[in-house]
Amino acid sequence: TGSMSSECLGNLLRITLSAEYFEDKYLSFSVVDQSGIAWELDEALASQCGYTVTYSKWSNVEFHASALSCHSQLEKDVFLITIQIKASHSPDMKNATTHLKTASCYYGSWSPRELLCESNYMEVSVRREVPQTLKDLSQDEPEDWTSVFPEAKTGEASLWQIVFHQPEEKKALLVRDAWSAGYGLNITDTRVLLRIPYTAAQIQLVEDQGITFSAVRSSTFYRQRWMILMANTAVACPVDGVGYTNKTIIWTVPKYIQLLSAGATSFKDVLVEAGVDLHKLSAKEMASRKYVLLNDLNAITMKIPIGAEGGYYKTSVSNGQHGAKYTINLFLEHQWEDSKWGLTKHTIIKEIETPFEQVELDITNNSNLSARLMNVTVGTFLPDVELVNLTIERATVAVPEAVEHGYLTYEIRYTNGSKSYIIQVPLDAPSIKKEYMTADMRAYTLNVTLAFITHPTRETFAVPVLRVATVKDAVLPSARGFCDGKNLHLIITHGNVDQNWLPFISDWHLTPEAAQKYNYSLRDNGTHLTISVPFLSSHMNYEDLNTSGIKASLHLTLKDDITLTDRRDFSVSCIFSPSELIQCLPNGTVIITAVKLTRVPDLDTSLLVLRDRQCKPSLVTEKTATFKFNVNTCGTSRKARFSSTTMTYENDILYFRPGNDTPVYRLKFACWYAIKQTVDVQYESKKNPPPSIKPGFGSLALSLKLFKEKTYSEPYQESEYPVVKYLREALYFEAELLQPKDERLELNLNDCWATNSQSQDSLPQWPILTKGCENSEDSYRTVFHEVKYNLRVKHPQHLKRFEVKMFTFVQGTTLLQE
Repeated sequence: TGSMSSECLGNLLRITLSAEYFEDKYLSFSVVDQSGIAWELDEALASQCGYTVTYSKWSNVEFHASALSCHSQLEKDVFLITIQIKASHSPDMKNATTHLKTASCYYGSWSPRELLCESNYMEVSVRREVPQTLKDLSQDEPEDWTSVFPEAKTGEASLWQIVFHQPEEKKALLVRDAWSAGYGLNITDTRVLLRIPYTAAQIQLVEDQGITFSAVRSSTFYRQRWMILMANTAVACPVDGVGYTNKTIIWTVPKYIQLLSAGATSFKDVLVEAGVDLHKLSAKEMASRKYVLLNDLNAITMKIPIGAEGGYYKTSVSNGQHGAKYTINLFLEHQWEDSKWGLTKHTIIKEIETPFEQVELDITNNSNLSARLMNVTVGTFLPDVELVNLTIERATVAVPEAVEHGYLTYEIRYTNGSKSYIIQVPLDAPSIKKEYMTADMRAYTLNVTLAFITHPTRETFAVPVLRVATVKDAVLPSARGFCDGKNLHLIITHGNVDQNWLPFISDWHLTPEAAQKYNYSLRDNGTHLTISVPFLSSHMNYEDLNTSGIKASLHLTLKDDITLTDRRDFSVSCIFSPSELIQCLPNGTVIITAVKLTRVPDLDTSLLVLRDRQCKPSLVTEKTATFKFNVNTCGTSRKARFSSTTMTYENDILYFRPGNDTPVYRLKFACWYAIKQTVDVQYESKKNPPPSIKPGFGSLALSLKLFKEKTYSEPYQESEYPVVKYLREALYFEAELLQPKDERLELNLNDCWATNSQSQDSLPQWPILTKGCENSEDSYRTVFHEVKYNLRVKHPQHLKRFEVKMFTFVQGTTLLQE
């Protein structure tokens, strides 16, 4: 099919799966025998039967089959193989699609001995010669083979037996036992084959010319009539021999390996060829790629510049760090003649991977601040990388779900196959941290972690993205103040930067609990912060005091909630009547309060005294001292004018610094009492009528706000309109009675409707509330939410909250727009 292609490469068949079709799918491979039975391949069976599955150039999948693999059909030097591939999007292979591929290859140039070193197995096949007699064998290799004949003779008739020669012992396995141990065996009219996985127990690691080989010395025996037949099935494949110098890969393979040359007395090179991806390269092609192939007396050496054509970079992860490795699939074919075997062909397939090298990723800020969008490009990545999730405010979400948090992701592919990812998020997204900087500037911080996975290795790594954009859009809070007879009031209108700023009076954090303790009033309705402080309080500043009045001021500072840096200062000052300080009771008791003036910063209110210094304050705070005494005590003087109807009592509140008899603070005060007075009092008893409620008309101040969440904590600001919502997304409305503030009043909603324009009388209209109830014809009915008392809501009966699902006006199937 078009999703697969096949190619014959010597004694190997390669089937390549289209990356475009099979990418991101789970695959299962089976081999179909002549009876039509499909044998599913796992790693063990593949290496035993001569099959290899590899990934090349990121997502390409290659299937290799040896000419003498299990279940292949060999007729007149043509081998035919049928494979079955199942592909599914899930690891349990549910709903898998099945693909069949039959391919054949001609391979007629068999050498007397062929050695194949694949990535997952070693293979040796030898020509079946005219059987040698026992006498001939004994003369040929007396030290190796004569001792194993007794073992071979005990085998069952016509069954194969393999004898493994190891330094410490010789071990014989019958065919069925060898197969159970993972070895692959095959025999044709002309060939004897042994296939050995690299995990086999009888493999030895031997060293030749400083290079380590995986090696097996074995003899394969079988009986035919009266003769014992034997094949020398020794095989060796290099394990290492790869080095890296000056950005160059150096691969060295010894030419005449002792294990494979036992009994030979002369050697002659016939052919040395090399290539990439099983394709042989000419000397001209190698030179164009700057490859070097050296054929010395004892070794063959290949030199490949790292990054050269024929290889590719693939993503790698080390300790969570992103990096890359250069990978190239080399193969080497060495043919030689010796006095023992004649012609030997040794084919080595070697995937070479350079060490991990960390790769820094570019993070480019392409934000469009005029459109209020943060736009970040992360990359470039190799094609084997995929973005799988984002961590936003400690919550990890998959890429498709990120849009619910305001994050849009785009994959950009380039002509060379590499890719980048674009992350786009509005400045007003909840996860974007907003911080006031200075003047009218705000800083917007994008802090998101991107998680990636590599294919097919499924390694993971993360890329933190932290970018800050400054925008000239800060709206600072403003304030106005006023006073009544007893209190100073400060009303702060919130901006868009002070949502988390903290109110302080001096260094005292004004919390709701602290305000209640001092009998202050602190209210925040989301748009305004209102603070009311009594005239006589510990946190008031008294700037001046004279007969015309007392100048009192309240200073409030808004501080950053994290650094406690001063952000904004407000103050309100008022003149209060001196009468607020004194009470002259009819029984002759005087209660007088002295205040600490800012011009006497060292004044200790507890040391204030009256004219009689034994008279001390009965109540002391940091800013005030209150005295309570009778007019006939504490050095109080009295005087009455001739023909006057009043008596005047006078005294002073004094403050002396220690060791000084001159007061630095003096507050004169007086009380006037009537000596003679006549008062007429009229009294009438009358029952009050019972209260009644009558309908009427009057002026009411109402507001209707749209909030962002069900908590009704943050309304949309005027700058955020028009608000864009998806169909059936919830809209949270709040109607509030602003004036009058009479707590006996209750707000009730009668009718509420939606129009297609800003005019409330335009058509069409759709009722949301009818006579105070939900619209029964609405598919998604209006939901009322209970209003409870809190710091912002002092009179819950003055508010009504309801939730409406987003909808649009249509006529037939046509969307109506203004």
